[in-house]
Amino acid sequence: MRGRARLSVPLAGADWPRRARPSRSPQKGAGPCRRLEAAAMGESRVLSRAEALQLGPGWRHACHALLYAPCPGRLFGRVPLRHAVLMQMRFDGRLGFPGGFVDPRDSSLEAGLNRELREELGPGAAPLSLTEGDHLGARFAETPQRLVAHFYAKRLSLEQLRALEDGATKAEDHGLEVLGLVRVPLYTLRDGVGGLPTFLSNSFVASARQQLLQALGALGLLSEAELRQADAVSRKGL
Repeated sequence: MRGRARLSVPLAGADWPRRARPSRSPQKGAGPCRRLEAAAMGESRVLSRAEALQLGPGWRHACHALLYAPCPGRLFGRVPLRHAVLMQMRFDGRLGFPGGFVDPRDSSLEAGLNRELREELGPGAAPLSLTEGDHLGARFAETPQRLVAHFYAKRLSLEQLRALEDGATKAEDHGLEVLGLVRVPLYTLRDGVGGLPTFLSNSFVASARQQLLQALGALGLLSEAELRQADAVSRKGL
């Protein structure tokens, strides 16, 4: 894996820290209450996992995950694929990441996420076990409901990822909440439009587009320059 540079692309909000960086203790006056005040003023909507859990009752938590694997193949024998990154087509026709709401019966955020992954991805997800260490960041909003959206990333082997794809049609939610898995093209073709720029012009649910771009940078899967260019082209209206 390439070095994980902090993503500073201005993609609709503050960026996430590198996952490998140890969590820093919140500064005095910068806890959840201060973050909520800051969010009201448009300063920040980003929380650590620990801060999110301190918000207390009245907040719902949703967990989603980016699953990826190194992929040494080449498109047409010349365009490096780099990594296979999974997203899914949802029931509403939008692209998103596997996961969902944490239920009261779940013992932790990660327990809820792993349950949702098994429901949406089928038997191939049985060996997966995402942990606190896979947590990339959380964002929160007070409207239309008090919701904290947690995002995780897990590196798999290509064989594990293919097992997920092979078993996806046997998932409990296949054909219902989930219409199929797709891989994100991590390249831009010679015309400057095909590949990632065109993929980004699709409709994404909630903050999934922003999560994708920020995670690709935070994980070092694409350079900041590549992300900026693909994002700019996609916004011109393909």
